[in-house]
Parts: sequence; structure tokens; C-alpha cells
Amino acid sequence: MSGGIEHGVQRLHVGKRLSEAAIAGGTVYLAGQVPENEPDADIEGQTGEVLGHIDRLLGEAGSSKQHLLSVQIYLKDISEIGRMNAVWDAWVAPGHTPPRATVQAALADPRWRIEVVVVARQAGA
Repeated sequence: MSGGIEHGVQRLHVGKRLSEAAIAGGTVYLAGQVPENEPDADIEGQTGEVLGHIDRLLGEAGSSKQHLLSVQIYLKDISEIGRMNAVWDAWVAPGHTPPRATVQAALADPRWRIEVVVVARQAGA
């Protein structure tokens, strides 16, 4: 974990522009997760990569996908929602599906097909 605690907020992977995660009061807030390693992959590949980033960051923050409170999914092309949902459905914890919004949006890198923002609680919080 890189970062520190200041004024009751712990930040992970702090960069010049953003932190990958912030933890306050037992709640974990993730920055928008994007396909960093496979920016030219199809929606299934990019979704799998992004969900892997989320798993890793939640683990570092003392949480997991079983503790999701809210998810926002941004798709470059909303017509790919069915293919994205197939990967999501295989990943999300049964019985722990979070409130979720999925919208079409222009993403910062034209190669990205998906960006996902997550809020979760820490395990035991």
C-alpha cells in the first residue's frame, strides 16, 4: 500500500492527479478503474481487467466484492452492455449484488470501452 492517513482519511496509491482509493469511516471509495494493460481488448477483456483491478484494490483496503455498496459503470458503447454483463455476472458475488448504474459516456482515452467506480465497506466495518 502506498499512501498514508491524514485527518481520518487513508489514501492508497497516491499520485499527482488522483489516489486509486480513499478509506474513511470504514467506507472504501475507488477512483474510476480503467483498462491499463489491455486498452485495445474487446469489452469482455477490458471488463475482466477492470474487475481484477477492483478486486486488488478492495483487498488492499480490507474489503471485497461481497462488501460493495454502490457501482457506477461507464460504457463507451451502451450496445455492449450484454457482453459486459456476462463478465460482470460471472464476477459479482451471488446474493451481494450492489445497487448499480450503467450509462454510455465519452471516456478519457478513446481506446477504453469501460470505466467502473466503486464504493464498498471494509470487512468488519
